[in-house]
Amino acid sequence: MKSIVIALSLALVGCSTSVPLKPKFPEAPQILLEPCKSLKPLEQNAKLSDVAKTVTENYHLYHDCSLKSSMWQEWYKTQRKLFEDVK
Repeated sequence: MKSIVIALSLALVGCSTSVPLKPKFPEAPQILLEPCKSLKPLEQNAKLSDVAKTVTENYHLYHDCSLKSSMWQEWYKTQRKLFEDVK
């Protein structure tokens, strides 16, 4: 019984450190911080059907990318601020 107490005490003492540990918040991958891709330009002599198609594609492209990136960036900034405020 005494040897178990000694072993447990040594294990707990061995895990402690006198050096303060300063955890770092992980950096975001650069690809997630990049802005959205450019929208598709409209050709000079485009038909009305081509205009509608391009507008629809650009609308979808913009709103999809904007929503994903802005929500993720907001979440990341909030989590980083919470992490730093805990210290």
